[in-house]
Amino acid sequence: MPMMRSATAFPLSFLALSLFLAGPLSAGETDAPGPESVNAATGEGSNALLRAQVLLERARYSPGEIDGRGGANTARAVAGFQRAKGIEPTGTLDEATWRALSDGAAPALVTHTLTDEDVAGPFHEIPDDTAEKAKLPALGYASVEEAIGEQFHAAPALIARLNPGKTLAAGTTIVVPNVAGLPALAAAATVVVDKSDSVLRLLDDAGEVYAQFPASTGSGHDPLPIGEWKITGVATDPTFHYNPELFWDADGSEAKATLQPGPNNPVGTVWIDLSKEHYGIHGTPEPAEIGKTESYGCIRLTNWSARAVARAVKPGTPALLQE
Repeated sequence: MPMMRSATAFPLSFLALSLFLAGPLSAGETDAPGPESVNAATGEGSNALLRAQVLLERARYSPGEIDGRGGANTARAVAGFQRAKGIEPTGTLDEATWRALSDGAAPALVTHTLTDEDVAGPFHEIPDDTAEKAKLPALGYASVEEAIGEQFHAAPALIARLNPGKTLAAGTTIVVPNVAGLPALAAAATVVVDKSDSVLRLLDDAGEVYAQFPASTGSGHDPLPIGEWKITGVATDPTFHYNPELFWDADGSEAKATLQPGPNNPVGTVWIDLSKEHYGIHGTPEPAEIGKTESYGCIRLTNWSARAVARAVKPGTPALLQE
C-alpha cells in the first residue's frame, strides 16, 4: 500500500500545516521542519513522515522500525490511529489526522548522551549458519549502531542521518526519536492478530483497540493458525531450541541446536506462548522486515513491540487469530 497517496486528501497551506507540525521536530535547527515537509496531502518530505512515525509510536499505533521514509506499516499505523480517533481510516496523513496526532504532542526528536552501558557490547558478528550460531555464548547485538537503533526503535541508518559525523561512543550527545520511557500499556482483555492487515491489536474490556503493532503472520507453507487461542505464558530473553523437523525448508542434514538468548536470537528478546503447540508471539533479529516478510506461522513483532505486548498480557488472555 503506498503511503499517503489519496485522491481525497487536499493541499494544505504552509500556515495551516504549521499548526499540525506544532513543536520542534528535533533538538537541532538542521532537523526542524522546512518547506519540504509542508505537503501532507502528498506526504512529500522526510521531516513530516519522521514526525508522524514518532508520534504514532508514542500513541501506541506503531509504524514498526522508525526510518523517516514511510511505507505500508506506517499507512497501517495511520489507519489504526484514525479509527481510534473516529477519523475515516484512509491511512493518509490528512488535516484531521495531523490535528489529532499533534494535539499536546511532545517533540519528535530529543537529544541523548550515550552512556557506558549504551555502548558496552560485547558486539559480535552473527553468522547465518544455525550450527555456528549455537557456538556463541549469547546472540547480542552485532554493532553499536544496531544497539542504539533498537533502543530508540529506529533504523540504524536513520540514527546515522540524524547525527552526521558523530561516533557512537560514551559521552557523545546524539539526536534520537523521542520514544524512550513510554509508559506501560494497560492490561489487554484480548489480543487480536489480523492476517489481512498484518497487525496485532490489543483490545480493552469494552472491545476497543488501544494499541496496534505491525506483525509478520505466517506464510503459504506455515499459515497463521486461525482460531481462538489463549496466552499460556511469557518468557523474556528466551533460549531457542532449533528442531529442523519443524521447519519445511530445513536442510535434512542439520542437527537440533540450542541458541542462546539475545536480540539476535531467532525469536528476539520475548516469547509469548500460545495454547496452540509450537506457536507464539515473539520478537525478531530483523525489525526492518516486520510486516514485509513471511514467518513460520508464528506472530513476529519488533523486539520493542513484543516487550510492550508481553507486559500487557498474562496467562489466560484470549488471543484471536483471524483472516
